[in-house]
Amino acid sequence: MDEWLLTPTGRYLLAWEQQQIDAAVGDVFGFHAVQLGLPQLGGLVQNRMPHRWLALDRPPAAPTEAPAPPGEAAPPRPHGVPWALLTDFHALPFETQSLDLVILPHTLELAGDPHQTLREVERVLVPEGRVVVVGLNPASLWWLQHRLSGLCRRLGFGRGVLPDTGDLIGYWRLCDWLRLLNFEIGQGRFGCYRPATRTELWLERFRWIEPWGERWWPVLGAVYFLTAVKRVRGMRLIGPAWKRKEARSARVVAASRTQRLGGRGGHRA
Repeated sequence: MDEWLLTPTGRYLLAWEQQQIDAAVGDVFGFHAVQLGLPQLGGLVQNRMPHRWLALDRPPAAPTEAPAPPGEAAPPRPHGVPWALLTDFHALPFETQSLDLVILPHTLELAGDPHQTLREVERVLVPEGRVVVVGLNPASLWWLQHRLSGLCRRLGFGRGVLPDTGDLIGYWRLCDWLRLLNFEIGQGRFGCYRPATRTELWLERFRWIEPWGERWWPVLGAVYFLTAVKRVRGMRLIGPAWKRKEARSARVVAASRTQRLGGRGGHRA
């Protein structure tokens, strides 16, 4: 996956995903957020939570930033978070209901047990917490290209269009998994309609396909993006205490006015 993201098609995919995630997490408020995997993507760059982490399930293949010269400040990390940690995605080192936002960029399709990873995400999210998921679409032109190139590779020539990952999880299948965990599906869309190419030149030549794909075959994009909110049944949001005090004081004032008016009316009678 790391090597494939350096190809023109991989950079094209990352650019689209970065745009979608930046727009989705910019207005998500809270205190704690984490991105699980894919340090090439800055999922928390536009988020303003004070505590943000990048969690990896294995050490990165190469350093993501150059060391700062003596006496100079370190350059900003490409993933936009101040802290990174190494952990198992099947057993996250966070307390139950302690995170406000979790980003899963291709995390589930690379996980050994995506169900357990999702259960862990549900456990660590607070009620009304949000999860953002990005994944490759198995019903897309890229996947068809990948299957055909896989046939050529078995015959002794060619190489795959997509990186070697686990079983791809379809959009509607993932929505069913999230609903079983009491998530409410929010925003969702597909993208990257150009064919996968090996050169930047041919990728640019197919730019004209983008608006046609979004209009005529929107669910056949190479990648999907969705957000979901954790719902807790029986939970009732209670307003601030000062609102209750104002309402109580308003009732007291109204009652006192009614009593005074009633007393005056009886005296005149």
